[in-house]
Amino acid sequence: MAAAQGKGAGPMRVDLIIFDCDGVIADSEVLSAQVLIDQLARLDIVVTPDDVRRDFLGRSFPTVAASIRDRFALTLPAGFEATYRARLLARFDTDLRTTPGFGDALAQIRLPVCVATSSSPPRVARTLAVLDLAQRFGADVFTASQVARGKPAPDLFLFAAERMGVDPAHALVIEDSQPGLQAARAAGMRVLQYRGGAHLAGQPATDEGFDCWSQFPDLLARIQVPA
Repeated sequence: MAAAQGKGAGPMRVDLIIFDCDGVIADSEVLSAQVLIDQLARLDIVVTPDDVRRDFLGRSFPTVAASIRDRFALTLPAGFEATYRARLLARFDTDLRTTPGFGDALAQIRLPVCVATSSSPPRVARTLAVLDLAQRFGADVFTASQVARGKPAPDLFLFAAERMGVDPAHALVIEDSQPGLQAARAAGMRVLQYRGGAHLAGQPATDEGFDCWSQFPDLLARIQVPA
């Protein structure tokens, strides 16, 4: 499928590309959903993959936990989060992969890049290590734990741009989730929705974006104003 251009979206100066992690770099959202669904089932709480995609995708775990407490009128047991994270990281060690073609697309980028994610610092560190990308991004990895408000607030993307020394108007964000897309737009940044993660299979395109990383170099070339 060809990359979709949003209405009124024209060329821009791109000084930085900000990648979300889960669902953009890492094809991890299905794994996360499976672990969360299984753990909630142990508490006799039934949620579906559609529930997870609609209500939890792109949000930090504290936000997800608060949503679960409100929706089901319960207090999660002590250790729920720690157990969830441990089980998820164990799945990452055996089953985690990049989204298809991400490594090849990343190798072609000649601009500064960073990661801005709702994941916890230990989770994103393990993710990038498992995917052999920790050295590629180095210290340029920013998490919701570093700002007052997570996505869909713009705080994390603005923080990342500030730390990278880039005007937000010259940053391009790659996101998969609606909270992430909203956060990037609220930060005054151009955003493309990556729709190639397993968790979005069969979902309709709603934003400017692309379905396959092989499309990204040409899409970036059309967006970027030559220096």
